[in-house]
Amino acid sequence: MANSSDSSTSTPAADAPKRGLFSRKPKEAKVKKPSRLKQIGEVFQMTRRHDPMVPWLMLLAFLGVVAVSFVVGYVLENWITGLIIGIPLGILAATLILSRRAERAAFAQIENQPGASGAALGTLKRGWITEEQPVAVNPRTQDAVFRAIGRPGVVLVSEGPSTRVRPLVDAERKRLARILPNVTIHVIESGRGEGQVPISQVAKQMNKLKNELTKIEVSAVSKRISSLGSRLPIPKGIDPYKARPDRKASRGR
Repeated sequence: MANSSDSSTSTPAADAPKRGLFSRKPKEAKVKKPSRLKQIGEVFQMTRRHDPMVPWLMLLAFLGVVAVSFVVGYVLENWITGLIIGIPLGILAATLILSRRAERAAFAQIENQPGASGAALGTLKRGWITEEQPVAVNPRTQDAVFRAIGRPGVVLVSEGPSTRVRPLVDAERKRLARILPNVTIHVIESGRGEGQVPISQVAKQMNKLKNELTKIEVSAVSKRISSLGSRLPIPKGIDPYKARPDRKASRGR
């Protein structure tokens, strides 16, 4: 009777099979990532909601490239080869159309939201040093100034109406001019107002600036600014500024 009671009260740990000294640990279940085709499908659906013309533009690009390849192949009396070359090129052209339209749709979703300018800086290519948080904020109006450091110098990107955000920009520019007297400070106002740059064009506008610093000087400028710390504390309600657009979506991945 004692033996039966002991067996009935055995713990799960005792019933579990023992692992040998040199046996491998059981593999943990890995979370499967969505396939490439599923990602492209999600990007397409997101883009079509904001841009209903994107399917027709993609189809037009595909058919146009295939038609040109077919005509060239027909003239060279080898239209089959023309189609074999034209179909992949047509798919590539349609994908490029989707990529550009998806980037516009991604920016359209965050435009006019707090932190949109900072999100635009997140799409910059290598060579730029950006910060997730703004360097100057008006907690009442949520106007903000973001900063990027690159070979053209220091770029301040403002967010808010020009007349209202200008004091923030001027104060930050004067502060930087005192510690970096020989570094050019550029100002870009993001928005849809007169003289402002849409957030979808902020990165392109910055990349057009003339280079004035070397890579070593860019690193030195960044360390110089970081050593001085932030001039203003960041309010608690500034978490939305951490948002970034999906770069994979904009690339059509």
